[in-house]
Amino acid sequence: MCGIVGYIGKSDAPTVLINGLRRLEYRGYDSAGLAIIDDERIIISKSAGKVSSLNERARTDWSPDLFSRSTLGIAHTRWATHGPPTEVNAHPHLDRTGEVALVHNGIIENYRSLRARLEGKGHHFYSETDTEVLAHLIGDCDKGDLFQAVCDALHQVEGTFGIAVLSSREPEKIITARRGSPIVIGVGDGETIIASDAAAILAHTQRVIYLDDDDIAIVTADSVDIRDLHNIPVTREIAELGFDAAAAEKCGHEHFMLKEIHEQPEALANAIRGRLDFNLGSSVLAGMGTSPRELADLGRVVLVGCGTSLHAGLVGEYAFEDLADIHAEVQQAAEFRYRNPIIGNRDLVVAISQSGETADTLAAVREANQKGAFVMSLCNVVGSTIARETGRGVYLHAGPEISVASTKAFTCQVAVLLMMALKLGRGRRFSREDGIRLAREIEMIPALVAKVIQQNDHIAEIAGTYAKCEHAFFIGRGPMYPVAMEGALKLKEISYIHAEGFHASELKHGPIALLEKGTPVIAIACDVPGKDKMLGNIEECRARGAHILGLVSEGDHETAECMDDFITIPRCHPLVATIPAVVALQLFSYHVARLRGCEIDQPRNLAKSVTVE
Repeated sequence: MCGIVGYIGKSDAPTVLINGLRRLEYRGYDSAGLAIIDDERIIISKSAGKVSSLNERARTDWSPDLFSRSTLGIAHTRWATHGPPTEVNAHPHLDRTGEVALVHNGIIENYRSLRARLEGKGHHFYSETDTEVLAHLIGDCDKGDLFQAVCDALHQVEGTFGIAVLSSREPEKIITARRGSPIVIGVGDGETIIASDAAAILAHTQRVIYLDDDDIAIVTADSVDIRDLHNIPVTREIAELGFDAAAAEKCGHEHFMLKEIHEQPEALANAIRGRLDFNLGSSVLAGMGTSPRELADLGRVVLVGCGTSLHAGLVGEYAFEDLADIHAEVQQAAEFRYRNPIIGNRDLVVAISQSGETADTLAAVREANQKGAFVMSLCNVVGSTIARETGRGVYLHAGPEISVASTKAFTCQVAVLLMMALKLGRGRRFSREDGIRLAREIEMIPALVAKVIQQNDHIAEIAGTYAKCEHAFFIGRGPMYPVAMEGALKLKEISYIHAEGFHASELKHGPIALLEKGTPVIAIACDVPGKDKMLGNIEECRARGAHILGLVSEGDHETAECMDDFITIPRCHPLVATIPAVVALQLFSYHVARLRGCEIDQPRNLAKSVTVE
């Protein structure tokens, strides 16, 4: 992994490819490369480091007329899995003859045995990657038909792949295929663009085709012929992207993360708009595809996700149990299928994923389907694999999220989970009056978040006190416990400060041993159940010399006096309050990372969409 771009058409292919890679930089990567065909030969340029380095390298190595006359090529940004981030390990990789080039996302799990077999046939490998093995395998299968060679090779492969392949012997086409790693094809006017993410396509067309697992496509400038791996034609509909290239620009902000934090009032308004029924005191979520009788018959809700989406699910767990009077639990998606979970046909499994491509969450979806559960998704990316495979669910409508650290997708996930819990609750024991009151509170979320964002300068000033620390603890109770974990995750992933989120009661069960004079403790002390206990935990930290930053409810001067620094959160329902509280912690983490000079949008070692297990 991480980013694929392919182009065939009438434009300057190297420029199109490099610009496409730039739009995929947010996914995280450590090297880049591209391959074009010129005069019946494949020419490759690679660079360890950023796309800007690749651009300089290619323009140094290649003449300007080569740029202008090449109209076909493939490119890649690599996030290292097999072998370190070096130029040799960067994609594209060639077969033994140098006539086939390949870029690849995913992991070939049986690459060692394939490599040993090919070495026995005289193949020599230059890199440590599994991808080079696949390139050689395709070349070994090539008897004059590139499409058939790719099919034959993929039949021998175990693992995941999203690939784009070209051959100097067939310079009028690109072959692309996927299994477990996304591929989207943009259909333009006399040009076709292949990518692992629609962001690379936006500048060319709004019309796209999403490949399903084990689809393989023959792509030319004017056509897309999709088949399965047995060479049987399949039909995939052309969809509209629904957002333009401007949505993926910084628009004057220093970083995408800051832009996306500021976009949250609008994103939340889009996620909520038209989904609240103030007459019935319920929500309207047609994508769930369930009747009131089916909802009333549910026995349990299981929420699965990874990372930030897992934390959103933990807030959802409180919401489903408090509002809908239904047992709810959260499971880490990577463990879901391996621990043989007990799932029945009265269980609702909700898969939460910003990208809709998270490999572990997709595997959980398939396991839940196999066990006969009701399965639905919470995704931001329309047409993503998880959204398609569940067939029911709710889109976030948060718009493109470019920064690796999730912000607006998380808050929209929580908002939608609250609306789902409200809908289930109204079908069970939640009264109409209580439903109307909560619906009004949910309606106010964009305004509550805007009020927190207005404190940006104040939060930036506070961040200066904490920018030089190397450790931090986040503590919370009730629904603010997952907020503490999400706050710690944000701080560690963009500032590289070691940060941990704990339930406040857990401090005295071990972690308090790490507190010393000046250790930062970020305490979420808003008006939620257990606040009095929380104040006791804060005093325990103060007694050991900790420096306390508190999140307190507006007007709660008594609690604010217990803090060394504090940020205020508008008063609202305890579950609703999780959203403005998280936004405050996002801003705090952002400003700490900025003051430390970190690369905020592309933190080291991280990728936006984790499409390998």
